[in-house]
Amino acid sequence: MDLNLVSEIWLALLVALQITAVTLTMMHIVLGNRDVPSTVGWSGLVLLTPLVGLALYWMFGVNRIKRRAHRLRPETSLASEQARVRAEQRAHHLLVAEFPQLVPLGHLGDNLVQSPLESGNRVIPLINGDQAYPAMITAIEQAHYSVALSTYIFDDDLAGRLFVDALARAQRRGLAVRVLIDGVGQRFSRPLVRRMLRRLGIPTAVFLESPIPIRNPYLNLRNHRKLLLVDGRIGFTGGLNIRAACLLTQRPPRPVQDLHFQFEGPVVRGLTDAFVLDWAFTTGQRLGGHAWYPNLDARGRTLARCVADGPDEDFDLIRRLILGALTMARQRVRIVTPYFLPDQTLMTALNLTALRGVEVQILLPERNNLRFVQWAAEAQAEQILAGGSRIFLSPPPFDHTKLMVVDGAWCLVGSANWDPRSLRLNFELNVECYDRVLAGRMNALIDSKLARALEIRAPDMRARTLPVRLRDGFARLLTPYL
Repeated sequence: MDLNLVSEIWLALLVALQITAVTLTMMHIVLGNRDVPSTVGWSGLVLLTPLVGLALYWMFGVNRIKRRAHRLRPETSLASEQARVRAEQRAHHLLVAEFPQLVPLGHLGDNLVQSPLESGNRVIPLINGDQAYPAMITAIEQAHYSVALSTYIFDDDLAGRLFVDALARAQRRGLAVRVLIDGVGQRFSRPLVRRMLRRLGIPTAVFLESPIPIRNPYLNLRNHRKLLLVDGRIGFTGGLNIRAACLLTQRPPRPVQDLHFQFEGPVVRGLTDAFVLDWAFTTGQRLGGHAWYPNLDARGRTLARCVADGPDEDFDLIRRLILGALTMARQRVRIVTPYFLPDQTLMTALNLTALRGVEVQILLPERNNLRFVQWAAEAQAEQILAGGSRIFLSPPPFDHTKLMVVDGAWCLVGSANWDPRSLRLNFELNVECYDRVLAGRMNALIDSKLARALEIRAPDMRARTLPVRLRDGFARLLTPYL
């Protein structure tokens, strides 16, 4: 057969195969993606660069998690459910009595989230690893029945070994110990801590371990939650990973500021539910009984609710709760986040909130640890400033704090950032808190950060050179992938 004819046949087959692959991929993108900007972004990438676009989409753009969270949750007794109903009624009586202006926000949470608003909680802010790690280690040392730890990053360093040693001692005391580490986050440090934990006999699982052995913060569908549960009675969550960089008093080479919280009271059950669900999904093992689910008495005055979010049946809950809080704000909204890439709906909500006369303050790091994210955020800043919101940049060290305070009464704390990855793809957990005293403490913390921060204005953004504006604009186009 003529070689030219053979070449033409193979070329035709390859072209037909590529057209088929692109067509099927486009059908999958259009039918399966709930986010329009992401759909447009992936479609453009696949159509304009078929080979690269196809590879990237099927590696990073597909949600392969179709779990049904309610099938994995522990079964509870009728008495327990009746007690929860009574507690929910008490919480709403307190909401109406003490926070009448926030009652619609409470109803929004009821309709969005499966977990109820709980009264009688104690919330303790812990600044940086210097305050949080000792409190967490002490809680582990004083545990009687169980310890559950879930983290995105667990480094093999000074901080990591403190936790490994405490967990090992708890295991030797006969406690039920479980550790869950994210499959990508674990690779931020070598050697892998999970190997050390398993050698010590500590049950350790890896959430969606990546087949690609690289350290890549952009791989999709990560478990970004940071949870520590002790005896089902004390819970910790917030932004802190486990790494020595968060121990600022030790003067690490790349220090990271952060904020964590200790919870006691009925809301801890919601934190436990999130861990139990993730553990069952990863290992198939169901956790239950008094060691994990004790009766929880009131320990404070905070009304609180856990808001679990992920690309499954809990999809888009935190983002919609944020939109509701912006809509109902009357005086001031303060946002602290390391990664600020709000979608068009959130940007519009921020602008409308500011145009209604509400003071909107946004505090971001001056130097981000993810360069593309910083460039994309700078491209969006002019639009947000034009709406009347104010943006401040905090000087180094890098601030990883995640916090939202509304009207000096409502706080949203936890692991989620203001970017598409947290709000659309990652498994996150935040806690909404109705508490003026707590909000006052958080406002004081923000005030201390603002005292050192630099405010940027719209003329500053317009004064950027053309190459910088182009760089930032192109980075913004990558927002659906960031």
